[in-house]
Amino acid sequence: MATEYRFCPKCATPLESIFRYDRVRPGCPACGFVHFSDPKVAVIGLVVADGKVLLVRRAVDPGKGLWSLPGGYMDAGEMPAEALRREVGEEVGLAVAVGELLTIFPMENGDGKRTGIVLAYGAQLAGVEKVVHAQDDVSEAAWFGPRQIPPDLAFDSTKTLIAEWAINQSVRTEAKTE
Repeated sequence: MATEYRFCPKCATPLESIFRYDRVRPGCPACGFVHFSDPKVAVIGLVVADGKVLLVRRAVDPGKGLWSLPGGYMDAGEMPAEALRREVGEEVGLAVAVGELLTIFPMENGDGKRTGIVLAYGAQLAGVEKVVHAQDDVSEAAWFGPRQIPPDLAFDSTKTLIAEWAINQSVRTEAKTE
């Protein structure tokens, strides 16, 4: 959630709505401060091993109790790949090698207002260990095959990536049997 300033953080003058840089923004009539609402940036990983994808059951809102791809918010100064490695490690205790950027999704609040972006990456296990341990802000974690995906998925980003992955897995399986 973005900080909504009512007073100037530099001189404490009440902020007003001013037109600056092609849109209306909170601004200070006394010192000229302009507040720019910065977007949130999150990362998620489509972590795949042995034909299965890693999903986590969220223990916190948004989406508490639902399944999603592992990931979370980037910290200031962090690059996306290191943020995803950190998040997967915090959530399930695994090391991953982050692959290519798959796509970028809009991040929306419950009112449909865009508040940031979600960077979706492909990822592989960095070691041989694939036993997951739910920790941090997840209550459960597991590997799922394309026909085992739980119906209660949390976000459009997860639903879209899982659907595409499942279709690709089915196509690969059919091609091997022909």
